[in-house]
Amino acid sequence: MASSADPISSALSIMRRMPPNKIEQSLSGLLNLIPESTDELLQRVDQPLEEATCAETGRKFLLCDYNRDGDSYRSPWSNKYAPALEDGFLPTESLRAMELDANLLYDAYREQYYEGGTSSVYLWDLEGTSEKAGSFAGCFLIKKRVEGQKFVSVGNWDSIHIAECSGIEAPPGKRQGSATYKLTSTV
Repeated sequence: MASSADPISSALSIMRRMPPNKIEQSLSGLLNLIPESTDELLQRVDQPLEEATCAETGRKFLLCDYNRDGDSYRSPWSNKYAPALEDGFLPTESLRAMELDANLLYDAYREQYYEGGTSSVYLWDLEGTSEKAGSFAGCFLIKKRVEGQKFVSVGNWDSIHIAECSGIEAPPGKRQGSATYKLTSTV
């Protein structure tokens, strides 16, 4: 058992023992008990994905830390924040084009494989790299609600995949280089 000197370990131990369908309520209670640990707990405890609708396109998208800036969330469909944010993070032009393509592709995959739900893809440049080097990361999300099925009366499927691509420039005169990929998944 974790000692009282380590509130994060204790809080995470409690969260592992709480019912998954009450994660938001359990986390809220812990945040009230140890408000000084709010940032770290919010980073370390996966919460259910929430949906929003893009005001400009009418398409649903998923809310997460990777499309949040302050209290606003960026739609992958319009690249606009809701509520409006003037100086929010936006991907570079080339990364935005790749993000749009990735959203269309992932949306088709989600529809074919999961037969419904909502998906979103968010891309960003890795810090300390140039656009030329091609290093970037992305968050690939799927949320599927299930109700009234044969073996599940009510439930949710949240799938979060974080991919990091560290590009290495091709040698002079060569078209091909190499890259390193890192993937972290939570289902």
